[in-house]
Amino acid sequence: MILDTPPALDGCTTSVTAPSGLTAIHQPACAATIWQRDPLPRFQRWINALPPEQLPKARLILRPDAVCDALINIADQCGTPTCEERNMLIEDASALASIFANVMDSAYVRLRFDVVDTNACRKFHIDAVKARLVCTYRGTGTQYGLSENGHDPAQILTVPTGAPIILRGTRWPETPVSGVLHRSPP
Repeated sequence: MILDTPPALDGCTTSVTAPSGLTAIHQPACAATIWQRDPLPRFQRWINALPPEQLPKARLILRPDAVCDALINIADQCGTPTCEERNMLIEDASALASIFANVMDSAYVRLRFDVVDTNACRKFHIDAVKARLVCTYRGTGTQYGLSENGHDPAQILTVPTGAPIILRGTRWPETPVSGVLHRSPP
């Protein structure tokens, strides 16, 4: 099911209520697809309370079916407490990796778990990839908007925490580039 999109972005972004809807990224004018979902309150309280040094951190290239085992090892190395909520995080990230690989018809995914606590990605941009799935589990979600003439977006929207967004990058095979830019919140 497709939800309403703000007028300035109508036609180039799509909001969906099920993971199967993420395939909308392949529609000709769609530059971003957001799966609107809410995190479980219990999970959100747990991840918000974790010290940053216990959050998983890693950058890997691997097959989607290897993500779960890799995340278990990463969580162990980072000292992420073993509990039901940790399992929920690992299972969700593993599922998102599989969903993204299926949507993009890719045998491998580039998995990146970061704790963003600086303004490292505060400028609006388009990634130099075919597409990227971003899901913020803690804190303010990814911000995005439509650029006109290379300027920062006049209307800035924020992806809800826990809601995955697939964004087209500069290497998407169709042209022209849509003008939908994103950033980590400053």
